[in-house]
Amino acid sequence: MLGEHRYALTSIWTGNTGTGTSGYRDYRRDVEISVEGKPMLLASADKPFRGDPARWNPEDLLVAALSECHLLSYLHACVTAGVVVLSYRDDATGTMREDGAGGGAFSEVTLHPQVVVADASMIEAAERAHVQANEWCFIANSMNFPVRHEATVTALG
Repeated sequence: MLGEHRYALTSIWTGNTGTGTSGYRDYRRDVEISVEGKPMLLASADKPFRGDPARWNPEDLLVAALSECHLLSYLHACVTAGVVVLSYRDDATGTMREDGAGGGAFSEVTLHPQVVVADASMIEAAERAHVQANEWCFIANSMNFPVRHEATVTALG
């Protein structure tokens, strides 16, 4: 399946409180993100940057994209290796550092997948599948910082 894939969305700033961006504290960082045919995502800046902590922020979304991409790539790698995954949970974390000049960058994201497979004989292949998943993950391959994996694999039977 070689080819180029395009993705489109619309971001609309909804934080004008009546005076636009007349001052740094005079507007909300609220954003509505929509993709045709999908539920709207309510977003904002992170709380330290005057955002609404009840909404998704770009940093959350980046870590979420890495977590989900690895999960989906991992499930595919497991099918290919004959591993039956019964459950998968990831408590992903990311570290972003400000540069003191108004910008910054992520320095790393660590995924913590907790996988349960159908049989103990599948554990070794399930652990190796994380390496394959990392190689296949489009999002991780697009980052300029390390995406680490600290996986735990257990068996039901």
